[in-house]
Amino acid sequence: MTTSTPPLAGGRTWAGLAVLLLPALLVSMDISVLFTAAPAITAALDPTAAQLLWTMDVYGFVLASLLITMGGLGDRFGRRRMLLAGAAFFGAASALIAFAPTAELLIAGRALLGAGAATLAPSTLSLIRAMFDHPAQRRTAVGLWTVAFTGGAVAGPLIGGVLLEYFWWGSVFLINVPVMALLLAAGPVLVPESGAGGRGVFDLPGAVLSLAAMVGAVYAVKRTAEYGPDAAALAALAAGAAAGWLFARRQLRAAHPLIDLRLFRAPAFGAAVAANGAVSLAAAGTGFLAFTYMQVVHGLSPLWAAVWALPTFLGTVAGVAVAGALVGRVSQGAVLACGLAVSALGFAGVAAVGPDSPLPLFIGAYTVITFGVGAVSALANDLVLATAPPERAGAASGVSESAIELGNAVGIALLGTIAAAVYRGGVREAAPEAASGPAGQTVAGAAEQAAAMGEEGRPLLAAAFEAYTGGLNAAGLTGAGLLLAAALFAGIALRGR
Repeated sequence: MTTSTPPLAGGRTWAGLAVLLLPALLVSMDISVLFTAAPAITAALDPTAAQLLWTMDVYGFVLASLLITMGGLGDRFGRRRMLLAGAAFFGAASALIAFAPTAELLIAGRALLGAGAATLAPSTLSLIRAMFDHPAQRRTAVGLWTVAFTGGAVAGPLIGGVLLEYFWWGSVFLINVPVMALLLAAGPVLVPESGAGGRGVFDLPGAVLSLAAMVGAVYAVKRTAEYGPDAAALAALAAGAAAGWLFARRQLRAAHPLIDLRLFRAPAFGAAVAANGAVSLAAAGTGFLAFTYMQVVHGLSPLWAAVWALPTFLGTVAGVAVAGALVGRVSQGAVLACGLAVSALGFAGVAAVGPDSPLPLFIGAYTVITFGVGAVSALANDLVLATAPPERAGAASGVSESAIELGNAVGIALLGTIAAAVYRGGVREAAPEAASGPAGQTVAGAAEQAAAMGEEGRPLLAAAFEAYTGGLNAAGLTGAGLLLAAALFAGIALRGR
């Protein structure tokens, strides 16, 4: 009995992959591009503290809430069709944001951008599943997609820092428009349609329940980050949990479910989704804090902060390459668990830095984090695609990417809240007379307040830097703990695979 070898992809398919990497890069980049643009936006639009926080994370929350629904639509009506529709929507929303005259319009534009990104993201990964049948080629293609998608979150502040050195803040969004135009022109030629079988009826009630579950969970996290676990946050969490239970119940009984929850019976699928969510939560939250540490505590400009952070992007690339080289020689469970453990080691390094620590020490620890993130993401995404049946690739990708994007948004809110609480407590203890002013809220406010005080402001600045670094350390310890727990789970779930 002979086993047929899956066909190898040709040059046109690889050119199509290059086209698919563009939206993967931009979707993740737009999560983090505001890390360096926030001071310029604050100066131009004068948003309140709450508005600035919404500007930072509404994109990720909307994106995470819609991914499963959009992935299911792509499976039903055509993934390339959804990709091109998302490209047009994403480009239009980017132009709206670039010229937004008020903070309110900026927030609305970021929400629309998240909806466009949710249409783009699951289409890219599921189309790769359809384009590459050969396992080795698919693994390479997924590795390149991982470099673009995971590396985009790292590259966002780098690209933003360069653009802000020469242009106004809107340029960090306007750059999306020509890239989306290129995708609209090249996509129909180089990317084949897939998933447009139209079998059965689209599960609209399931999509509504999925959206309600995600919105409830997202709002609960957002509300808790701003006001603590009050009645509104608990009510949102309860409503989201109820919608999630109804969604799961419907998916198990529906003739044509939005997502086949039986996929989670495969340990590889569940471990891959959990690993993606864990590394995204820890890495996004720390990345948000890291650029403030470099720009405010160490006094770097956005451009030089971007230059210093360049090794972190290379760490992601190296992690993907090492994971690809180990697959087939070492068990997948060992590779995934080791990648998570390596990232945890990097977070332990972040937890050890001080306000006067040399920047290479901090960048080294941050690069160790991104190395582990690259290794984990490359293998996890391949496991998701290899485990899911081809006709459910879009919805499965939506589940995995929902974990990634929800992890990004929750990471910024959770680790940011932990760091802010430690910072405020440190300032109240070291400089109680200044805690009621801007210095008691943010380290950037402390820097401005200390500058206005002249020489008398030096003790306040030193106390603020010490308190902020203490918050960064606490976030690092939290990230290390989360990733060690995820490593243990992955090692057990994938034992022997």
